[in-house]
Amino acid sequence: MKKCALVIGHKKSSPGASNENSNLSEFDFNDELAKDIERQVRGVSVQRVYRRTYHSLPSDINELKPDFIISLHCNAFNQEASGTEVLYYHRSDTGKSIAGILLKYLVVALELKNRGVKPKDSEDRGGFLLKRTDSPCLISEPFFIDNDKDLNKALDSRINLVVAYARAIEDIAVLLSIND
Repeated sequence: MKKCALVIGHKKSSPGASNENSNLSEFDFNDELAKDIERQVRGVSVQRVYRRTYHSLPSDINELKPDFIISLHCNAFNQEASGTEVLYYHRSDTGKSIAGILLKYLVVALELKNRGVKPKDSEDRGGFLLKRTDSPCLISEPFFIDNDKDLNKALDSRINLVVAYARAIEDIAVLLSIND
């Protein structure tokens, strides 16, 4: 059985981006979401991972020996930017391939602008995690939490989002099994 490390981006004491109107943070949104995703996935072992420190996160994940990694985040920019994107390490062909699978599901679930799969190197934001994990790693940015319309869409479509992540995890596991 394939194993997916499901990383909850940020932590309680450093909750990441937030929406100033709802005071909802990335951490709070994704902590609850991860628990629901874990319950929905079938045929894949899902291990939730919480960050102790930013620098220890890759080694903490690597100790679990997952087959792939999805780090749950929410974008933020100027309260107007909108859409869905998935980041992967620029030298990982597998990362690019599985990023496309996840992106497809997230775009259908939220019906937001498809911002695409985006390659990142070690110098880019998120690149530290993407480069230093032993398994293909994705950073999902399904919506902009600082944009009220995006956040409301995510909240209204929450069950669709949970199912989208679960089906993507299952499909990625199948793809990786075929390529073994």
